[in-house]
Order: sequence, then structure tokens, then C-alpha cells
Amino acid sequence: MSLLIKSLIGALMVLLIGLLARTRNYYIAGLLPLFPTFALMAHYVVGSERGNAELKATIVFGLWAIVPYVAYLLALYWLVDRMRLLPALAGALLVWCIFAAVAVLLWNRR
Repeated sequence: MSLLIKSLIGALMVLLIGLLARTRNYYIAGLLPLFPTFALMAHYVVGSERGNAELKATIVFGLWAIVPYVAYLLALYWLVDRMRLLPALAGALLVWCIFAAVAVLLWNRR
């Protein structure tokens, strides 16, 4: 049941993004992915199953997670003027994956 509720929340967010993208305030669709829907779920699960020390580590790693997202946005901003939309999105996603992998590797070295 818990998985179903999480899936419905994710579907609701996708629906809201789609609806907002069609409005005069389309740019707000870029804010919704940053709503901490999944972070809330992750923090609840880690906090309830692992404890405060692990939750705090998860929170700190979440701060590192901002770096791949910023790299994705910067890459997409640059690529969108240089190629079609889908290749630009794929390129920006690749940049996100690289930065995310580096963040995980650096985190595991500590």
C-alpha cells in the first residue's frame, strides 16, 4: 500500500507539472520538481528505519545532490541553443549522471 501511495504522489506531481506548463506562469513548472516530495519520503524511511545519525548523513548527502542538479540545469541551458530538445535533454542528463557518480564516489571516500 505504501508503494501505491508513493506512486500516486509521483503521478500527481507529473500531472501538476503538465498543467502548469500550459499556463501563463509556465516557469513555475520548473519549481515543482524541487518540491521535496521524494526527499520527504526518503527522510521518513531512513529516519524511521535507520535512526537520526543515518538521517543526518542522508540530509548532508542531499546537499551534495544539489550539485548534479545545478550541473544539469547549466548544461541544458547551454545545450538547448545548440541542438534539438531531445538530444539537449539527453546531454544534460548525461552531465547529471556524471556529476551524481562523482558525488557518490566522493561521498564513499570520506
